[in-house]
Amino acid sequence: MAPPPSPEVRAPAAIASQASTAGARKAGLDWPVVTVLGLLAGGYIGFGGLVATLTLAGAEDAMPFGAAQLISGLAFSLGLVLVLVGGAELFTGNTLMVVAWAEERARLRAIAARLGLVYVANLAGALAVAVLAFLGGVHLAGDGAVGAAALAGAQDKATLPPGRAFASGILANILVCLAVWMAWGARSAADKVLVVIPPVAAFVALGLQHSVANMMLIPWGWLLRQHASEDFWMEAGVTAAAFPDLTLAGFLANLVPVTLGNVVGGALVGSAYW
Repeated sequence: MAPPPSPEVRAPAAIASQASTAGARKAGLDWPVVTVLGLLAGGYIGFGGLVATLTLAGAEDAMPFGAAQLISGLAFSLGLVLVLVGGAELFTGNTLMVVAWAEERARLRAIAARLGLVYVANLAGALAVAVLAFLGGVHLAGDGAVGAAALAGAQDKATLPPGRAFASGILANILVCLAVWMAWGARSAADKVLVVIPPVAAFVALGLQHSVANMMLIPWGWLLRQHASEDFWMEAGVTAAAFPDLTLAGFLANLVPVTLGNVVGGALVGSAYW
């Protein structure tokens, strides 16, 4: 006979009920509240992206690839920890609202409207972090190594084939939504942090694609390519010509399939547990 669930952690059925309740609540949030919380989430994920990029600066010469990726993933998990513990509305996690729709606790129109607003607000928050990071000279750290890492990462994302981007987006949001799902089962802030970090670190370490993270990372790379000083290029040892795909077209070529994949991944997690 299986031991009873710990009182410190909600049972799976209770988590499913919590997911349904959360989805219904989110679908009924006032638009100004959704906008502000969406801006915060975009910014929080942007912070995670900045720290993750910092850890990759010069890492290829200092440690094995897998170790560098894992450290970057651990650093990026800051973003989702801030979202779930601090409180914010993140598009990728909010795809779990499908549970509330399946239980007829929220209308599909209301869910789609809130998701659309959250998406736009996440984009605005992420872009704000990208601009502030550029103006604040984050790319200059490590004699330009941080900026070089940002450019290389953004270029890789902008050149990802659509099919791979879509599939990668599915896998990424399965892990993100599992992190959110487990966080709903936690009863303390410390528990939330502990359950969120592993799946988030895993998706980043695997190089999977997250739409909101890419809303900051690719525009940051574009800003560097277009507006970084000559001193930066000399210190970093790279040239703008090495990153030809950091354009609006390159950004959208990544963002559209990744977003669609994220939606599918979140819906898979929600429907599986429902």
